[in-house]
Amino acid sequence: MRKFLTALIVIPLSLLLLVFAVANRHFVTVSFDPFMSADPSLSVTLPLFLLLILVAALGVLTGGCAVWLGQWHWRRAARRNEADARAARGELADLRAQMAAARPESQRLPVPSGVGLYGPIGRDKQRATL
Repeated sequence: MRKFLTALIVIPLSLLLLVFAVANRHFVTVSFDPFMSADPSLSVTLPLFLLLILVAALGVLTGGCAVWLGQWHWRRAARRNEADARAARGELADLRAQMAAARPESQRLPVPSGVGLYGPIGRDKQRATL
């Protein structure tokens, strides 16, 4: 089912991206020199679809990094709680071992031989066999 849903999303998305690339294959010049707009020293010429895809990928990467850095306190709290839980489990195991060592053997009374709940073993009050 997961492969089907993935194909249901990926195939139309890839077709849309292919149509976008074919429709926007003209070359554009991107300049990184704010002072010399006529003859920039820092510029690159590439197809428009490639520029837009690279900018979108850079935006996704930047957003992912921002979210990851913004959640540092949750990850730190999770690590701290995991360490506390690990210490508590170890302490519980030690306490259980101490209790098992300190607990005396349970003393059971021996079952009387030949006498059951209602008299001799295997018979009820009317002496019927059980």
